[in-house]
Amino acid sequence: MRDNFTRRGFIATAGALALSSRLNAADTDIPVFDDSKPTTGIVIPPEKVAEMNAAPLIAKTVNKLWNDSPNITQPNAMQFTPEGTLLLLNQVDPNSVFEVQPKDGKILRTVQTESIHGSGMTIGDGAWWITSTKALKGPPVTLKVDPKSGKTLKKWITPGWGIYGIYATGAGAPGLPAASGGHDVKWAGNGRYWMAVPSSGRIFLMQAETGEVVRSIQAPVIRTHGLAIDGDYLWSVASDFWQIHKIAQKDGKIVAKIQLDKDKDPQIHGLELKDGVLWYCDASKGWICNLT
Repeated sequence: MRDNFTRRGFIATAGALALSSRLNAADTDIPVFDDSKPTTGIVIPPEKVAEMNAAPLIAKTVNKLWNDSPNITQPNAMQFTPEGTLLLLNQVDPNSVFEVQPKDGKILRTVQTESIHGSGMTIGDGAWWITSTKALKGPPVTLKVDPKSGKTLKKWITPGWGIYGIYATGAGAPGLPAASGGHDVKWAGNGRYWMAVPSSGRIFLMQAETGEVVRSIQAPVIRTHGLAIDGDYLWSVASDFWQIHKIAQKDGKIVAKIQLDKDKDPQIHGLELKDGVLWYCDASKGWICNLT
């Protein structure tokens, strides 16, 4: 399913979009973004809202596994390594990455990065790829990071960065700019990763080494957060709705959803899939959970 946005109509509505060389030539009906200014005014199309509401529910139980606070106070993104350990991106600025044992949270090592208020990380082609949601100067960026030293090897302006939701009212991250960048990133193979960017209302497939947009799909909600790859599908966190959506990578169609209990379950931020089981982290209280 294609979005019902046209390029001309989307630009007129959002007011922050412009033609860009970063658009794949085959995707001429998909909105593009001007990296030089913040994107604002994005609205999820009514048909996508209806699709989300109609998606069938998958019943899951939330298991609170462990909590490493006060060492890891704000785990906002997570990524399993090929060796089976778990990486947690701590949102406390500047962000550290903790490598831990998944069974009990035992910290194996800590790596300091230059990411500011990061919300996503993945592993690919021997590097870490981290979304630095905020920036102390200039637009928010996505970083290629050395896994051993935490040094930034490359960085690019995150497409579709801008202002949305509570940030438009002056609330949000105290002491940090209102403009927001990407949330989670997950490695898709072939030198590419998926990245959720709330202010754009899109989930982008990115060419990792160049920071070029390959294509994008309509996000189910504005505040997308964690991502996990499941074959031809993505699991995408809708934090404000306490939901996790299963969406097709091909066209963004929502095929199912998981509903958490706002009153008793930890909040959903980062997301991962390991051996068919979804894991998530809660940046507000520090919990690591899985769903069975």
